[in-house]
Amino acid sequence: MAKDDKQLHVALACGGTGGHIFPGLATAEQLDAMGHKVTLWLAGKDIEAKAVADTPWEKITVKSKGWEGGWKGLPAFALHFLRARRRSRSIMRKDRPDVLLAMGSYAGMGPAAAALSLDVPVVLHEANSVPGRMVSFFAGRATRVAGTFEMSRHALKDKARLEITGLPLRSELLRQLPERPRERSAEEPFHILCMGGSRGARALNRIVRRALRELIQVEPNIFVTHLTGTQDEEEVRLSYEKDGIPHQVSAFESDMAPLYARCDIAICRAGASTCAELSVFGVPALLVPYPYAARNHQMINAEEFFRKKAADVIPEADLEVQWLREYLEGCLHSPERLQRLQSAVQSWGRRDAAERLAHLVEEAAGEG
Repeated sequence: MAKDDKQLHVALACGGTGGHIFPGLATAEQLDAMGHKVTLWLAGKDIEAKAVADTPWEKITVKSKGWEGGWKGLPAFALHFLRARRRSRSIMRKDRPDVLLAMGSYAGMGPAAAALSLDVPVVLHEANSVPGRMVSFFAGRATRVAGTFEMSRHALKDKARLEITGLPLRSELLRQLPERPRERSAEEPFHILCMGGSRGARALNRIVRRALRELIQVEPNIFVTHLTGTQDEEEVRLSYEKDGIPHQVSAFESDMAPLYARCDIAICRAGASTCAELSVFGVPALLVPYPYAARNHQMINAEEFFRKKAADVIPEADLEVQWLREYLEGCLHSPERLQRLQSAVQSWGRRDAAERLAHLVEEAAGEG
C-alpha cells in the first residue's frame, strides 16, 4: 500500500501490442495485490481482447493509432492523437485517477497527454533499450521514468531520471521457474530452442534447419524445439523429418516455461520480452536481432547483453549455415562456456520487475 495506506486509483495504459499488454497486466496484478484499484486503458486492437478477456479490472478503450508512413503519416497520427487526448481527458475528469502508468506504446499517448493536462502524475515504462516516440516525447514531463535496459539512459535528456526496474513478466511464467538452472547429463540430447518471433522468422528458419542438417551428421544426440511462425511451420517440420532430426515444431507456443527449462541454448531475436525471459530462466543464447526493428532497438538490446557477456550476438546478415553449425558444435562440447553465459544472463534478469514498477507508481502518486 502507499505511504499513507491510501488505496490508489491507477490508470494503466498498456494497449497496442503484446510487448506492452503483458508487462502491463503483470504490473496490474501486482498493484491489485497491493490493494489498489486498476483500470486498463486499451487501444481497441484485436490482440487486446483475448489478452485481457479473463482479467478482473475495468477496461477503457480509447482508439489509438501509431505513426506510420514517415512524415506523410504525421497528419493522420496527429488527428488520432488529438482525438485520443480529448476522449481520455473527458473520462479522467469524471473519474480522476491518482496516477497514470503508461507502458510505452502509442496507445498511451492520449491518456498521458490528458493526465498531464489535469496534473495527474505520470509514470512511463520503456521496455527496449531505445525509447520509442511515446517515452521520448513525454519523459521530460513525467513524474517517474522506468526502464529495462541501462542503454535507455543515453537517449534521455535527463539521464539520471531513469530507474531500472526490469520488464514485468507474467506471474504464470514466473511461477514455473525451476529451482536451479538446467544441468545437462551426458546421456541427454543437446536441446536447441529456435524462435524467430511472429515477424522475421523466415531467415532464421532457413539457416537453422540447414545448419542442423549438417550438425546431425556428426552430432546425432541433439533435439530441436522450433517455433517457426505460421508461414513456415509445415515446411520446417517436413525438413526435420526428412533429415532424421528429433524435433518439436509448432508455429507458436503460449507456455514457454517448459521450453526454457529444458533448453541448452536458444537461437532467437532480441526483443525486450525475449531478453527478459531468457534472463530469469538463465538460458544461454545466440541473439540474432531482427534487422528491421524500429530504431534498430533489437541490436542495441543485444549489445547490452553482449557487453555483460550474457549472450552471444550475430547480425542476421552475417549468419551463415557453416558458421552456425560450427558454433553449435562448439557449444555442445564446451559446457563451461554455456555455464558462463548462464550465470551472466541470470545476473542481468530481474524477477521482481513488476513489484519494483508497482512501488514506483506508488511513490509517484505520493508526489503528485
